[in-house]
Amino acid sequence: MTSSIAALLRDTNHDVTAAFEGVLPQSTSDVGRVIEAARYSFLAGGKRVRPALVRAFCDVYGGNIALATQVGLAFECLHTYSLIHDDLPCMDDDILRRGQPTCHVKFDECTAVLAGDGLQALAFNILAGLDVTAEVRVELIALLSTAAGMQGMVGGQMWDMRAEGDAAPALTLTELICLQAMKTGALIEAACVAGAVLAGAERNIALAYGRALGALFQITDDLLDGRLDVDLGKSAGKDAAVGKSTFVRLLGQTGAEAAADKALADCLVAIENLANADTLRTLAEFVRVREK
Repeated sequence: MTSSIAALLRDTNHDVTAAFEGVLPQSTSDVGRVIEAARYSFLAGGKRVRPALVRAFCDVYGGNIALATQVGLAFECLHTYSLIHDDLPCMDDDILRRGQPTCHVKFDECTAVLAGDGLQALAFNILAGLDVTAEVRVELIALLSTAAGMQGMVGGQMWDMRAEGDAAPALTLTELICLQAMKTGALIEAACVAGAVLAGAERNIALAYGRALGALFQITDDLLDGRLDVDLGKSAGKDAAVGKSTFVRLLGQTGAEAAADKALADCLVAIENLANADTLRTLAEFVRVREK
């Protein structure tokens, strides 16, 4: 990882974590367990790529980084909720996330469900309280809710679950691209666009870059899932074990590597005419070579 990206992710993590502690409700005897579970999952680590993207696009257009941190926090709360629910026994049934026991293993299934629900609600509460115009608040809320909902992450997860197992028909490459654009890509794309919205900039460059980066992120995930020589912080090889359609399964290792290179090239083309885009360029290159 280059020093500039390491600094971006480190600073983003520091600022978003501080902001999270400022908005999380105080623990009480009645609801303390669910607050503890939400904090456990949020503070477990992670790359903080989504809030970093909000900040990077806001910064490149000269926007307010403090506001971008709040918006990035909302995206990370939403993302953390999705991970908690994704790990549940009724979904991927995973016991490890970010190198530690998943939320339902550490606490219990009911608490994990409610912790995820609470983080999702908190995400929209953060956006509703932003010190921006009503029009910007509404656009950001619409962006995140669409990316997270049935046209985005939730719909993609449903499709993904129905495509699991030997009895399920294999997805075509076109179907897989569409599925992953919903499940993984929608939130990444929306984070990029949110930074442009905050800065009052046009959205097309952020949209094109975010779409390509979402594809790159998922293809890289598929490539990493089959490797036993990297520390993913989660169970490796699960996609193959449950018969999921992945880019590696459909294209083979060499084909998936080529698809990742193409997605990276698309990222770079999207920002080639954008001034001061070095951070976005390096961030895409980091996603391509990341080891976890």
